[in-house]
Amino acid sequence: MEEVCLNSEPVFDDGDDYEVEGDSSGVGCDDETGENCSKKKRSEPTVGLEFDSFDEAYDFYNVYGKEQGFGIRVSNSWFRSKRKERYRAKLSCSSAGFKKKSEANNPRPETRTGCPAMVVIRLVDSKRWRIVDVELEHNHPVNPQIKRFYKSHKRMVLAAKKAQPPPEPVTEVHTIRLHRRALMNTGCNVYLNVDEMGHVDHVDHFKHLELKEGDALAVYNYLCRMKLTNPNFFYLMDLDDEGRLRNVFWADARSRVAYGFFCDTVTIDTTCLANRYEMPLISFVGVNHHGQSVLLGCGFLGQESKEYFVWIFRAWLKCMQGHFPEVIITDQNKPLQSAVSEVFPNARHCYNVCCITQRVPERLGGLQGYEAIKRQLNKAVFNSLKIAEFETSWADMIKCHGLGDNKWLQTLYEERQAWVPVYLKDIFFVGMIPIQEHESLNAFFDGYVHKHTSFKEFVDKYDLALHRKHMKEAMADLESTNSSYELKTRCNFEAQLSKVYTKEIFRKFQSEVEGMYSCFNTKQVRVNGQIATYIVKERVEVAGSEKEVRHFEVLYDTSQADIRCICSLFNYKGYLCRHAMNVLNYNGVEEVPSRYILPRWGKDYKRRGLLDLNPGNIDVNNPIYWHNLLYRFAIPVVEVGAQSSDHYKIALHELEELLKKFNLAEDNLV
Repeated sequence: MEEVCLNSEPVFDDGDDYEVEGDSSGVGCDDETGENCSKKKRSEPTVGLEFDSFDEAYDFYNVYGKEQGFGIRVSNSWFRSKRKERYRAKLSCSSAGFKKKSEANNPRPETRTGCPAMVVIRLVDSKRWRIVDVELEHNHPVNPQIKRFYKSHKRMVLAAKKAQPPPEPVTEVHTIRLHRRALMNTGCNVYLNVDEMGHVDHVDHFKHLELKEGDALAVYNYLCRMKLTNPNFFYLMDLDDEGRLRNVFWADARSRVAYGFFCDTVTIDTTCLANRYEMPLISFVGVNHHGQSVLLGCGFLGQESKEYFVWIFRAWLKCMQGHFPEVIITDQNKPLQSAVSEVFPNARHCYNVCCITQRVPERLGGLQGYEAIKRQLNKAVFNSLKIAEFETSWADMIKCHGLGDNKWLQTLYEERQAWVPVYLKDIFFVGMIPIQEHESLNAFFDGYVHKHTSFKEFVDKYDLALHRKHMKEAMADLESTNSSYELKTRCNFEAQLSKVYTKEIFRKFQSEVEGMYSCFNTKQVRVNGQIATYIVKERVEVAGSEKEVRHFEVLYDTSQADIRCICSLFNYKGYLCRHAMNVLNYNGVEEVPSRYILPRWGKDYKRRGLLDLNPGNIDVNNPIYWHNLLYRFAIPVVEVGAQSSDHYKIALHELEELLKKFNLAEDNLV
């Protein structure tokens, strides 16, 4: 799949590239310097490399660019004011920066991508030019197999021709297509699918996004604007052979930083695809330390096929520097399942039980005895504590209502280990799947997207949605940091974790502490070495106001302070259940063991997360790594600075002083 440009008309512009079809061996390959681009490769630009003149340095980088597949230009020059002598210059990829906005009625679309690739050269000892800074990475495809005629290469060929004898008459005509390429910035992670022979992989039968009038420009303008205001903004586009947009993915700096904290469990939301919305939105969503949904990236998908899912998953993974989530939750979808297996082979992949139960009325609503079927289905899914209980309940439902030939139920049963909670007790979900019949989870963009939302409407609402989510998180941070929680019991567990958990997580944990009083008759039933088995009875509501007594089995290892309840609330939600705390209380334990207090729910999690940073295989010289690390260090400054007027003034003054130092350092470089 080719990436990077928007739908556009074939129009020529000064900044565009010439794509040559057919043999182009006579165009820009050989010159009088004796260089042959098909036989001899220049070495890469490196800091310290010196040249006898500015022109020699320019020619070196230009030939290197030609071999790699990109053009160059002089983007900045520094001159000594009195003698007007150039002493420093920046040679950039021809796709660097962005053009100035035009006041024309029909302005030409942006053709540059803000590419960071460049070399900086400086005059040394008034004689030689030395490379003092290098950036080799591009944010758009560069491939010598793709024959493009850049302006800098054209000048190189013209200069060579001046020194050549008159050429022989032209006997072959080349067809040249002139296309405006609205190249899009892709966060320095663009790639082309190239096989071992170096051919670009295009699949013509793939569909493209169905964009209405104004949609393409709205998406394009939004991504350009975000990149200009936020250098760590990432986006990637995928085009077909006709230049039509198939897929697009993006993530802002907040999403990229959030993933560093909350990458354990991720939901890939394809609700808009499944429900055939006009806008095929796909979202990557996690859960923050308040239990709130946090966006980790999103995009538009041309169609629900494995190839398209693989593209957007790889784009997301590149955006997140190759860090895999531990658990992935998706809808029940064969192409989606295949793509997850290919791109995230080591992640635990589960289906979202909400998506399945929401289809029950559609799939089973027309059957006789539907209400009874629905009740039995929910009982089997949500009330089974053991696998044997689920199997029995499911078999009873199928037999009682004669559903043995129902294809949908057959498929659900065959894939039960991927969506029924009783089979998923060993997976950590951080509250991202429902475990009770009436528990539901809202989509991240719920209230901002409906069936007929257009691309243009969505990008207009996108910033508003994220702003409100960020404000909600900021308010929760302040409430958790500055507020003291009301204790509702005399239990030591409640007092202990009131000092640790964020407000919303503590509220949920507090419900479990209160629920301890609905448990009774805790009894040890057997002992096997250090492991004791207990039965805890609890009165639970079943239908309406009716209650029944249920038995919960709890295993407790006194030597390791390891405790596990058959309800598995800790794995589902991330905090201990009432049954486990009853057993701890029964054994005289006054505090929840530290292994059951997850740092991700802590008030100071983002601050403490700094201590856990381990670069590992990460390139610590990568600007993205710098940005993420600085962002994480800045979070505590913001949080503490907003606690009082004095803190605010100190933080603001120090930040202003820091910016002054940056400006001074920049001036010294010049």
